[in-house]
Amino acid sequence: MEEVAADAVAARHLAAARDRDLADLGVKVDANRAAINALGVQTAGRFDQLDQRVDRLENEMRTGFVEMRGKLDQAPASQQQIVDLLTGLISGQSDQQ
Repeated sequence: MEEVAADAVAARHLAAARDRDLADLGVKVDANRAAINALGVQTAGRFDQLDQRVDRLENEMRTGFVEMRGKLDQAPASQQQIVDLLTGLISGQSDQQ
């Protein structure tokens, strides 16, 4: 009978230890879950910042292209003006000779 009682005490002790281990494991799992969720929020925030930077860069690039397109569109008129001036100078020199 004493042996059975000792076995019962040992079994209760082992069960209590197992319960403590499971509780500790639950705390660690909850802590890890919280850390992973925090990293997810932080990562999402960084992606949002990156997305905003890319949008700003796209807008700056688009503005730069529009500005360069305008300048390139004006180039033929400026070149024609130079041609007209040179033609006038050459004609003027021909008339003087």
